[in-house]
Amino acid sequence: MNFDWGFFWKNLLTPGAPFLQGLALTVLISVLAMAGALVVGLVIAMMRRSTFAPLRVIASLYIWLIRGTPLLVQLVIIYTGFAAANVFRFQDVDLGGILIKAAIQAAIVGLIMNESAYISEIIRAGLDSVPVGQTEAAQALGMSGISAMRWIILPQSLRLMVPPLGNSFNGLMKSTSILSVIGVSEMFLVTQSISAASFRTFEIFAVVAIYYLALTTIWTIIQSAIEKKLNARVGIVTTASPWQRLFGGRRSAPLTPVTTLSDSGVLK
Repeated sequence: MNFDWGFFWKNLLTPGAPFLQGLALTVLISVLAMAGALVVGLVIAMMRRSTFAPLRVIASLYIWLIRGTPLLVQLVIIYTGFAAANVFRFQDVDLGGILIKAAIQAAIVGLIMNESAYISEIIRAGLDSVPVGQTEAAQALGMSGISAMRWIILPQSLRLMVPPLGNSFNGLMKSTSILSVIGVSEMFLVTQSISAASFRTFEIFAVVAIYYLALTTIWTIIQSAIEKKLNARVGIVTTASPWQRLFGGRRSAPLTPVTTLSDSGVLK
């Protein structure tokens, strides 16, 4: 079978409405799932750091269970398994004229649960990277544990969390292709439908691969800008461009702290 360039370029440059709707749904589910996973992941990370043993056990069991089973299995259990066992059944919800299908709800919940187990470890490692002495110093100044976390610990650890969190979001966007197994009409499922109708499998899947690549590339550029801004706050000059990060280019100069002299000649 010859490669149909006309079909390829048509679907790449002027995709139909179903494909664009699938693309929009892919992005929407990714953003909502990542936002939810950050919240749940933070809660789980704080439970892991708790001095109350039962909370640590619950958090550890959650991480062990979620990270030890495939996302595909989790999605089927959440959407189909619970309904078959009469435990819980997702229902279509109408929010102000916007219909949110049951499969989409299950997809977002499943992705939040799966991703939060990994994000919790990223957050915990980031928080643990801040020396304990800083927490003790904050408490000595009369700050509560929550205030110390909000103003001292989180700002310092956030810079270290952003790179792995950004990579997690990239992986999450690609994982949305699995949602087709529970009937979510995201970009991959729409592509399968086009392939079945046109018998142009190679061409249409080449198109969807390019769109996934575009999504992850755009996010990599955004992530690079976020990292650069956070590094600048602590006086670190980031010289690598987003394109160097994407294609493995060498930095023009190492990361160096910015030091300036005040009017009195003191380094600041």
